[in-house]
Amino acid sequence: MSRLPKIANPQRQIYPSDLSDAEWEVLKPLLPHPKGVGHPRTVDLREILNGIFYVLRTGCQWEMLPHDLPPYTTVYQYCRKWHRKGIWQKLHDELRHQLRTRMGREEDSAVAIADSQSVKTTEKRGLSTVMMVANKLRDVNVISS
Repeated sequence: MSRLPKIANPQRQIYPSDLSDAEWEVLKPLLPHPKGVGHPRTVDLREILNGIFYVLRTGCQWEMLPHDLPPYTTVYQYCRKWHRKGIWQKLHDELRHQLRTRMGREEDSAVAIADSQSVKTTEKRGLSTVMMVANKLRDVNVISS
């Protein structure tokens, strides 16, 4: 079984992080449409997503994107712009809603879990750290005076 996605007519080498045709059909309507003013979009959003997913999957630097993907500056600009405008969160929320609806559940979950033990530990740790630093500063001040 191949780990490569199913792509009908690949125009370049296929990477395991690429979107399959089925995944692209789900994401395509959720992506921002061109504004209609200014220069027309010249990049393929599917290739932009493929570049972003390549960096996320491999952990490489933006500058090390393969040359058959769009330029790293373009891919990075789209990634940052979508983060700033909340596009990633909207995509996540919409896909979660679609999946929960398909599973026969309510769109929004009514359950939240908080680990109270870790919260108490964090508060205690924070207070003890502050006290240790304050004691060390006091000791330094006593020695230097």
